[in-house]
Amino acid sequence: MINRFPNDRVNNFSDAIFAIAITLLVLEVKVPPTEDLQTVGTIGILNRLIPSFIGLLISFFVTALYWRAHLTHAQFIKTYDNSLLWLTIWLLLFVVMLPFSTGFYSKNFNYNGPFIFYCVNMILIGLFNYLIVRNIIKKDKDHELISPIMGKWFKFRASIAPIIWLLSIGMVFINPSLARWTFFLIFLVLMIGDRRFKKKSKKLDEARARELELAKEAELATIVQSPRD
Repeated sequence: MINRFPNDRVNNFSDAIFAIAITLLVLEVKVPPTEDLQTVGTIGILNRLIPSFIGLLISFFVTALYWRAHLTHAQFIKTYDNSLLWLTIWLLLFVVMLPFSTGFYSKNFNYNGPFIFYCVNMILIGLFNYLIVRNIIKKDKDHELISPIMGKWFKFRASIAPIIWLLSIGMVFINPSLARWTFFLIFLVLMIGDRRFKKKSKKLDEARARELELAKEAELATIVQSPRD
């Protein structure tokens, strides 16, 4: 069918891009020459590489979060149409750029420009991830796969990272050192939000179960009373 694409091929391609991008991150941690080892020693070399390792860890775990989100969302995609496919392609474009922006930032750790460039890369990944989520929820109009509360939570989760990376850019002009650690808020907000969502979802499930019990009791009472009538 025109403008309909097989889910397995798109998902496999996306997984491959994520795997390649996340592997290339480690190549930005350059192995120093032996001459440097003889000059400054192992501790000195590792101290120089601290910014590269920080960039690697941040990008690795944030990319892992987006890959996990992609795995989750793929369960609710009935079929890839042209719009959803292109949103996925744009997402993967900025995922592929991540090793470069990570290397650029980590090798110029104390400069604000490379850090802002890195944040913009992260914001664009988050933006297209959000647009994909919104597209999936919009197409599930009858709530066959995604309940209203789940849809709200998916949108909220997808919006957290780009907002916090945008906050990081703002923090650069106030406190550059603190700005580089603002990303920890992503994990904190997700953890708190997950707990609240689970509690709210549990309450709704209990309320639905109670409604079913009351409906069954009312039906049983009707059956028992009907012969007397």
